[in-house]
Amino acid sequence: MYKHIIEKKNKIAVIGLGYVGLPIALEFAKSVAVIGFDINPSRVEMMKKGIDPSQELKKEAFENTDIVFTANPEDLKVANFFIVAVPTPVDSYKVPDLTPVLKASETVGKALKKGDYVVYESTVYPGCTEEDCIPVLEKMSGLKFKEDFKVGYSPERINPGDKEHTITKIIKVVSGCDEEALDNIAKVYEIVVAAGVHRATTIKVAEAAKIIENTQRDLNIALMNELSKIFDKMGINTFDVLEAAGTKWNFLKFFPGLVGGHCIGVDPYYLTYKAIGLGYKPEVILSGRRINDSMGAYVAQRLVQKLIKKGKQMADARVLVLGSTFKEDVADIRNSKVVDVIEELKSYSVNVDVMDAYAKKAEMKQEYGIDLIDSVTIKYDAVLVAVNHAKYLEYDEEYFKSITNENSILVDIKGIYRGKIKELDYWSL
Repeated sequence: MYKHIIEKKNKIAVIGLGYVGLPIALEFAKSVAVIGFDINPSRVEMMKKGIDPSQELKKEAFENTDIVFTANPEDLKVANFFIVAVPTPVDSYKVPDLTPVLKASETVGKALKKGDYVVYESTVYPGCTEEDCIPVLEKMSGLKFKEDFKVGYSPERINPGDKEHTITKIIKVVSGCDEEALDNIAKVYEIVVAAGVHRATTIKVAEAAKIIENTQRDLNIALMNELSKIFDKMGINTFDVLEAAGTKWNFLKFFPGLVGGHCIGVDPYYLTYKAIGLGYKPEVILSGRRINDSMGAYVAQRLVQKLIKKGKQMADARVLVLGSTFKEDVADIRNSKVVDVIEELKSYSVNVDVMDAYAKKAEMKQEYGIDLIDSVTIKYDAVLVAVNHAKYLEYDEEYFKSITNENSILVDIKGIYRGKIKELDYWSL
């Protein structure tokens, strides 16, 4: 397989061209023949024009690449090495929603031929590839797993907005259903991953490795969030505490904040779902999730308390929220916990306006029913900086004073203005 891919006798197909799939497809397309498939025709048309719908890649990333973009499943039949990189969200009950990955498996299964390979990159619970996805591949293709086609799992490690830790610079964990599959899959990824690959012992090990990467981060941030609540009651700034504690060589530098997005805020639920299914109810992991999921409401409630202390009537109070994406300097609004802050404020009848330097107005309206404003035209009783976009780092106290009423409040979730605000009532986690 590897030899034929290098010689361009076989083609790689990437299914799902979002923030994970598109960079992988384009990186491979610099060296080998690639088919980029997405179910959204409008996104495909944008990519044909050298435009990344996720706004992560520049037009130059599309140049000098051997890639065909398509929304037609029939075009996948000429491919031999399939990479599935579709989202794996949770539903409103925090239960894993495997619909995208199972639908993608159906699509690949219809194109599958003897000798082909399928590698999953979507984040799933340990066992999902073998127990849920492979049966779909067999059913749709009429082929026999291992005997007719090979399967592997290689978790994505792309960090949206991070221009330093790109796909070529991060060690890639790979796995295969047998030694032959593992060897071929490892060699194929080595075509593009300069940092090298780590060969996991089994597919389940690779799946579990991905899950705990984000679960570990989630728990560490949950600890910081709980500490921030405690320190707030003590009148201590959490970021000051962390700065002091961080002088010790082995102190882990995590910070409090809103934990959203499609990885850290989602992946732990895949692990806990599987654990509960096996008869074990996780305590530490779910406790961390509860803390992090509650932070949006907590921030809003603290702001409301401050407004009340200043004698503000909630129905008359106006708050400007700066930032609505799930993290800084990206346009991605999926599972943004800023929305929790906004909804909680509105539940107190507070008038809320929202601006963002990256988010698309149409997407915010469709996803959350929130109308983003283009500019500040009134004065506010409070400004809540929810996301530390680079543009917001340029703001100073004079700017915030110019857009607020007297006796106003500045809420700085990430502590980016710590030590710079002297006159406004300042609060951060």
